[in-house]
Amino acid sequence: MSFKICTIGELLVEFLAKEQNQRFDQTGEFIGPFPSGAPAIFADQVAKLGFQVVFFSCVGKDAFGKMCINRLEKDGVITEGITSHKKANTGSAFVTYKGEDERDFIFNIPNSACGLLSFNHINENLLKDCNHLHVMGSSLYSFRAIDAMRKALDIIKNKGGTISFDPNLRKEMFDIQEMEQSFDYIMEYTDIFLPSENEVSYFAHNNGESEEQTMKALLEKGIKHIVVKAGAKGANYYGYDEQNNYKSIHVDGYLTNFVDPTGAGDCFAATFVSLMLAGFSVEKALQYANVSGALAVSKKGPMEGTSTLIELEKFLSHNSMKSKS
Repeated sequence: MSFKICTIGELLVEFLAKEQNQRFDQTGEFIGPFPSGAPAIFADQVAKLGFQVVFFSCVGKDAFGKMCINRLEKDGVITEGITSHKKANTGSAFVTYKGEDERDFIFNIPNSACGLLSFNHINENLLKDCNHLHVMGSSLYSFRAIDAMRKALDIIKNKGGTISFDPNLRKEMFDIQEMEQSFDYIMEYTDIFLPSENEVSYFAHNNGESEEQTMKALLEKGIKHIVVKAGAKGANYYGYDEQNNYKSIHVDGYLTNFVDPTGAGDCFAATFVSLMLAGFSVEKALQYANVSGALAVSKKGPMEGTSTLIELEKFLSHNSMKSKS
């Protein structure tokens, strides 16, 4: 099946704390810059799998912006939708690690080139043959960015395309009022929903509601496929088959050498969405997505762990051989 994916949002450089438990309010060493931004990592992973993906963003006319664009181009992302600005610098993020899953960020997104992303940056010609839009919650950081997202969403939905949505909630972004308001709008159009397990409670109606109860309520609102990402534990799927029978599936994850969690959820989502669009079964798409997430955490740097289809298959065959021996 032929398809082309579009995604929109932050493209930035990231600097990683060198030491575990390093603090922002004390002098310490950071390594980087690494190309980053949740939708950029998503786009890079889609392209690495060999599928077409258009990415819309803004960077500064600076060395960081150049580095980010070069990296995406090298991996096969269609970058004509990225605008270089003279008036603002490329966005940045600094990250410190407290434990395996706990991180603190300092973002410079709204006041960077990313913050200038708007309705006019969405070139309709680049969307002509796009039939899927992936939305990241972290990319809804301003009214301008939300307008840009709505434009692409309307164009793709009006020609029968599909939408996937990863809430990608960050505690550093909870004070951005526009973001929360736009979630309800996007959920109305979502076909594939991809929360992580610690985001499930955000979408629950009642305290004490089980994950399955929350997801069933969302399916009743019209979402077709829901995947709850649970890292090394794997993923849970909730949805309906072709005969409209409800099904829930758990697919186990994979353990790898844990180095850096940033980007793992984006790689998982990119792999699941593109393989589902390519006609893979839910089970197979989840299996490959779990591998994609596992390989992502084994490399330092948010985009350094993206994988090709051959690399995913090699990992799977190696692990099935190990389980047989």
